[in-house]
Amino acid sequence: MSKILSIRKDDTMNFQFELIEDKVEFFEANNLKTLQKKIEAQIDENRAILLSVHSVSHQMHVNENGQMYFSAVVHFKKK
Repeated sequence: MSKILSIRKDDTMNFQFELIEDKVEFFEANNLKTLQKKIEAQIDENRAILLSVHSVSHQMHVNENGQMYFSAVVHFKKK
């Protein structure tokens, strides 16, 4: 499962960093272009902590009024 980036301090003032190895994020939008922008922004942010896209799953739903709804799940993994 995923680890949280954390800093721990012991009694001798040593710091230990743990990097996130696995991360799953969920996105939603009313149109595909907005969904894509949200995902791309998060890809750039996660690249800074050495995560890359492992897989993407997406769905589109049309409600009874004909309005479309887009969602995606992106799995990021350590490079």
